[in-house]
Amino acid sequence: MKIIAIGRNYIDHAKELNNPVPKEPIFFLMPDSALLRNNQPFFYPDFSNDIHFEVEIVVRISRLGKNVASKFAHRYYNEIGIGIDFTARDLQQKCKEKGLPWEISKSFDGAAPISNFISLDKFDDINNINFRLEINGEVVQKANTSEMIFKVDELIEHVSKFMTIKIGDLMFTGTPSGVGPVKKGDRLIAYIEDEKLLDFVIK
Repeated sequence: MKIIAIGRNYIDHAKELNNPVPKEPIFFLMPDSALLRNNQPFFYPDFSNDIHFEVEIVVRISRLGKNVASKFAHRYYNEIGIGIDFTARDLQQKCKEKGLPWEISKSFDGAAPISNFISLDKFDDINNINFRLEINGEVVQKANTSEMIFKVDELIEHVSKFMTIKIGDLMFTGTPSGVGPVKKGDRLIAYIEDEKLLDFVIK
């Protein structure tokens, strides 16, 4: 399986990082070793001093597909979860300054804590789902999937032009504004609507 991560898919987040709003989806890949499951703790890596959180809705692919038209894309997933895309912002900045790829800042071990998945049958519309992240009891990110620049079906259409999507692939769909640093001792809790799906600590 592969992890497909979408960048800059909420206008306010693009603006808060002084990035241009994209004209088409931006994506990169993470290895399965980046996944952190079962609410295991995230251990702060020794290669960075500036790890930032980014909460995201995650779609699990349920069908093999290539060149999937957006009008058919809903057939290729039936579950969602919530995840954190941890970013070593200091490493990312160095890579950007040199015009280098920045997977080193996004794809390290444990960089992608992820919840269990829940059926989309629970929701009326994937494009109208609330989600949020709390750190130490304070809401730091809150959004609705309606705010995505590119909807899930458009993302699947775009990505599947370039690579085959496979059963079990995970798509992180982008983060809203409010990203910021974490520190040891922080407790992160993430919700879809009012269902707590992710609850772990930084060590």
